[in-house]
Amino acid sequence: MIKVNISDPETGKTYKVELNDLGFLLGKRIGYEFDGGLLMEELKGYKLKIKGGSDNSGFPMHPGVHGTGRKQLLLKEGLGYRPRHHERYHGIKRKKTVHGNTIDDLIVQVNCVIVEKGEKPLEEIFKKENNQEGDAQ
Repeated sequence: MIKVNISDPETGKTYKVELNDLGFLLGKRIGYEFDGGLLMEELKGYKLKIKGGSDNSGFPMHPGVHGTGRKQLLLKEGLGYRPRHHERYHGIKRKKTVHGNTIDDLIVQVNCVIVEKGEKPLEEIFKKENNQEGDAQ
């Protein structure tokens, strides 16, 4: 099960889509733009951009690491690094494990942002799904 998080920069809301197969995105990198209709038919007309993700062990995708698989980097700030909030730790580099910027079989979460909006508003698309789930229970 692969989770795709779609964030709307105008409203600040995030919508989740769960997929069984992510075959059309395999080999794509952070920054790749694609049609939302590939995820769901209702998202036709939306243009989405891949901003990141994480693999099955929770390691984040890092835009500066080319290729697939995990790499260890010496980081002092940025993606995949949380510094301690004490003054003596400021600016200290630490070795952190991150995943490459290319989507492969290990990726279980992909984060996307909307670049172009489609015809239907997102609230309408995703409220329908929630109502159907509530009726089935």
